[in-house]
Amino acid sequence: MIRRTWPAAVVCGVLAALGAGLVPAPAAAGEPAEKEAPKVELVLDVSGSMRTRDIDGGSRMAAAKQAFGEVLDAVPDEVRLGIRTLGANYPGDDRRTGCKDTEQLYPVGPLDRTEAKTAVATLAPTGWTPIGPALLKAADDLEGGDATRRIVLITDGEDTCAPLDPCEVARELAAKGVGLTIDTLGLVPDAKTRRQLVCIAEATGGTYTSVQRTAELSGRVKQLVDRAAAPVVTPVPAKGADECATAPTLEPGLYTDREEFGEHRWYRVEVPAGHELRASVSIGADRAVDNDYGVLLRAVTVHGREIVRGSEAGDGRTDVISAGLRYPTTIPEEEDTDTDAKPASETVCLRVSNSFSAPASVKTTPGLPLELTVDLVDGPDEAADPAAFGLGRGPWLLGVLALTGLAAGLLWGLFARRRTDLGRSS
Repeated sequence: MIRRTWPAAVVCGVLAALGAGLVPAPAAAGEPAEKEAPKVELVLDVSGSMRTRDIDGGSRMAAAKQAFGEVLDAVPDEVRLGIRTLGANYPGDDRRTGCKDTEQLYPVGPLDRTEAKTAVATLAPTGWTPIGPALLKAADDLEGGDATRRIVLITDGEDTCAPLDPCEVARELAAKGVGLTIDTLGLVPDAKTRRQLVCIAEATGGTYTSVQRTAELSGRVKQLVDRAAAPVVTPVPAKGADECATAPTLEPGLYTDREEFGEHRWYRVEVPAGHELRASVSIGADRAVDNDYGVLLRAVTVHGREIVRGSEAGDGRTDVISAGLRYPTTIPEEEDTDTDAKPASETVCLRVSNSFSAPASVKTTPGLPLELTVDLVDGPDEAADPAAFGLGRGPWLLGVLALTGLAAGLLWGLFARRRTDLGRSS
């Protein structure tokens, strides 16, 4: 089972809401022309439970070693790959020692396939399952530069080192805005393991996969490594403000932020005259929340007047909720005849609000993951009236509809009268 999380739902929600693509150009705002090579770290569970023999007639460890061999042969040259283990060294019963048992087996960098395979071949199922500590160390392994970062966690059980909850660790890493994605793969997982791995993945915009066969493990890890090598869009961290006056100014692109339950966040966009602003927002419920919630995206002038809004409501049956809006600006008439004058731009304030709430037992910090899409396109050939946007050509369309209704009414009246006359004559 592959559970796709909120970055894919962003696109679906936007297209469904607006019917005209709000997805920005392939490059994200602020993304350099030549990016640093992507970094990936494979985090492998080597705890004692990996001895279990239930994958293709062999042990889970044997399946992982075989899959790693195939994955290492297929890693793209541009990827900087590393391997980290958890539970590989300490076989004892001391919890404090067992929960520190994570080490980097192969450093993140250019891949020597023979050396990496040899290192994996020496592994044997041993100890505890310190997923939380391993994720923290893996994040440190990937630090530095502006490369895309991806952790691929392969485990057959839930973390045994609480209260360092790995789901909370993932949320904290996501809240730092470093563009780190964690994908999780569960080897023959039970329900508790599945829930924990889904939570880890959703917190960072990653994916969860349940694995029952060696080929499934190999194929999925290859996909994730390839995805790191050719990402579609890399969201840019942007911290929204409490008011428009201090909000960050956004260029066209895809942005990521965190929003507290019931909070408002403000962003600014400079919209050139004659262009159309297209914006959408998606908020992911990466933890248990109360049913009945909503998201509101408003476009407002710097003076506080609402221009247009988009909203959507949910009832607990989806992990992501999205809303979008479109706002066309016009070129001032006095500038139409002055070809040397630069058209003025309009500052539009975007306010993102949500009505999420959660049970008292749920930790509400850090806030919910948020993705905001901003795009600017050429406006319509003829000046549009923003107040009538969404109604075609405003009064013209209403007039056509009125005339059509009148004509239909007259025809129906004539038809009904004709039937009445025929009935009387018979």
